[in-house]
Amino acid sequence: MLSQEVDDSWSFKDATRTETSYLTHGYHRYPAKFIPQLAARVIRENTQAGDLVCDPFMGSGTTLVETIVNGRRAYGTDINPVAVLIARAKTTPIEPGKLKREVEAVLQYLKAAIVRQEGQALLTSETFDVHLPSHSRIDYWFPEKQKHDLALMLGRIMAVSDKDVQTFLLCSFSNILKGCSRWIMKSVKPTIDKHKIPAPAYQSFLLQTRRMVKKNEEFWRTIGSHKIDCIIDNRDARNLALENNSAQLVVTSPPYVTSYEYADLHQLTGLWLGYVDSLKEFRAKFIGSIQKEDGDLDLCSPLAKETVVELRTKDKREATGTERYFFEMQQCFEEMHRVLKKGGRAAIVIGDTDLKKVKIRNGEVFIETMEKIGFKKHQIIKRPIPSKILPLTRDEKTGKFARTANADRMAYPTEYIIIMEKI
Repeated sequence: MLSQEVDDSWSFKDATRTETSYLTHGYHRYPAKFIPQLAARVIRENTQAGDLVCDPFMGSGTTLVETIVNGRRAYGTDINPVAVLIARAKTTPIEPGKLKREVEAVLQYLKAAIVRQEGQALLTSETFDVHLPSHSRIDYWFPEKQKHDLALMLGRIMAVSDKDVQTFLLCSFSNILKGCSRWIMKSVKPTIDKHKIPAPAYQSFLLQTRRMVKKNEEFWRTIGSHKIDCIIDNRDARNLALENNSAQLVVTSPPYVTSYEYADLHQLTGLWLGYVDSLKEFRAKFIGSIQKEDGDLDLCSPLAKETVVELRTKDKREATGTERYFFEMQQCFEEMHRVLKKGGRAAIVIGDTDLKKVKIRNGEVFIETMEKIGFKKHQIIKRPIPSKILPLTRDEKTGKFARTANADRMAYPTEYIIIMEKI
């Protein structure tokens, strides 16, 4: 049982929002994003300059940015193409003068398309060619006028020839979609706010892009003349494009048991950029998804097996999903073991939670699993998570994420940083 004392030095509770979103870290909102200070400390304490650091669940690229800033080589992958887009934007410093020129050209084009309606600056499709995406989910989330404005904007972005600048602008476009839609802003679930007035697309894009331009200049100055060695992949964490025994450190925050739900949170970008056609198929790609077919799942952790058996008495469907989650994480740990050098370390940031009133002791399951695979414990840190961008509450009946006002309890008041060493 992992019941050690909380190490407050890992809470970073005094870090301000400005500090946690410095450089490119504030480019895009992202669920379950750990703060850069955590990644930086793990990297500095477990690697040397020039070492290869890998994040197989890179999300928005926090680990990769900190790897670059600290003079290490970076490899990251994620099955979610939205994550790949954001991570590429965040890890690619662009010469500030060039970026400003390219951005200004796009903004001038959009400015020429502006009309005034009731004092607001809006875009118009009357004199500009607009290709409207046809998808019922886009119709569901966006009013007709908003669709026209966003389509015009996206069309101009896609005409940018420089791929780095295009990725930068697509990241900005992606981040404004929630505000420009009918989605409840504070909700972690895809829910319509019937009373919401969607934010104006042009003004949102203008402000977001100019904020990012300033952050890019800060990133450019920080990196200086350092050579950046960073590879970003869109592939399964169980199939990393790395040689055997090549990485010194894995730093990652893997998904939780029901985190295939996060597929829903990225649907707006996925729909607009053509990453998502069927939400069901999109969810099925995520670790532990209940959309997948059952198979012969041989768990090597006794605690994982016990948890599945207990959960099966409460809810067979959730038990099946949990079993698949533990098995697929086991496969991920086997892949981490393959790519790590002997003596290399894997730092896994994970918390325990509950599902259908069954305690899901992820930390202990992960340790048991990794020890069977060929790791040994190096350091186990228990940290409070006062500012982690994660839904911290669960509904008592469903066990799934819920809005804070509707939930019965905190889901992850603390979490573990489990640092395991390859034997």
